[in-house]
Amino acid sequence: MKRSTDRVLATHVGSLIRPRSLQEFLRSKQAGMAYDEDAYQKCLTASVADVVREQTQAGIDVVSDGEFGKSISWAQYALERLSGFERRPIRQDTANPFKRGADRTKFSEFYAELDVKEAVATTTEAICVGPIKYTGQAELQRDIDNLKGALKVVKAEEAFLPVAAPASVIPDRKNEYYKSDGELQAAIAEAMRTEYKMIVDSGFLLQLDDARSAVTFDRMVPPASFVDYRGWLAHQVDILNHAIEGLPADRIRYHVCWGSWPGPHTSDVPLRDIVDLILKVKVGAYVVEAANPRHEHEWQVWKNAKLGSGQVLIPGVISHATNVVEHPELVAERIVRLAKIVGRENVIAGTDCGFAQGPFYRRVHPSVMWAKLEALSEGARLASRELWS
Repeated sequence: MKRSTDRVLATHVGSLIRPRSLQEFLRSKQAGMAYDEDAYQKCLTASVADVVREQTQAGIDVVSDGEFGKSISWAQYALERLSGFERRPIRQDTANPFKRGADRTKFSEFYAELDVKEAVATTTEAICVGPIKYTGQAELQRDIDNLKGALKVVKAEEAFLPVAAPASVIPDRKNEYYKSDGELQAAIAEAMRTEYKMIVDSGFLLQLDDARSAVTFDRMVPPASFVDYRGWLAHQVDILNHAIEGLPADRIRYHVCWGSWPGPHTSDVPLRDIVDLILKVKVGAYVVEAANPRHEHEWQVWKNAKLGSGQVLIPGVISHATNVVEHPELVAERIVRLAKIVGRENVIAGTDCGFAQGPFYRRVHPSVMWAKLEALSEGARLASRELWS
């Protein structure tokens, strides 16, 4: 994994807004309607080439494929790469599992208005009904080949492919096959190891997206206790470490955020209360949300939380959830204050989260997304001048 040896490198979390031409094919695919498969594959290849070029033009050093190959969301995509799951409509007489948590309870009137404007699009739930095995090798290889092809005509320091960590794979799933949820989680981790290894073996960096590691606190406490949540998270760390055992840590990034929904987030678990467990994940870099106003103050956590030898911190220094474009000087300030704590070579500038959690859902307008990424890279340049002056 490249480090900021002579300047601050710039990257992002991975998911970028899909072009309309690609969305048209994905709508047909999700709806089970007929579409031209060859035309879809050509559009996907061209779209990946375009988005990689645009990232480099915006000044991003470590690029991704934008997650364009995933036809569902950043976490639900695994339904198309794992056997053993069945999708069923959410019953009208039951609570939507995607609409729960302490934040939603406390600010129920706000969320009622938000859901009218930004309705939760998920209308089906996933139920495990059989043995879980990885079946997505061909689809993943296509994504690898598309990214490799795109990199032949641009200059980037490195490239990564973001995929879900075991705890975040098909969240809110139900179990009708395994004896316990623990057995189900272990089976998911074992199956996903195939995906993780294929990405590392391809020469790309592997990014493990794990929003559920922090978000579960909001979903669990209350009625459970903080101790219960800590125990759950510690177990998830063990499962993840087992899934990546033997893979080179310096080729893996671990992304943690508090979910990307545009809500109050007053019930988020503080970073200081879980950073010790996050640092037990055996990876080379930690990609941590750090720019939004609920968590920006937590840069001070790194005064006491220590990175391991050779490890890198990739803090979010721009938000994906507001249309306000951060000033490059503010971005530079956020980078410099952390670089002075953990070392300038150990910081890569990043984003809080992905700009699109799925093919059809975006947080900002595409033009704003690119302006933000340009502000990110400009802020990294300003920070580099100060840190290497």
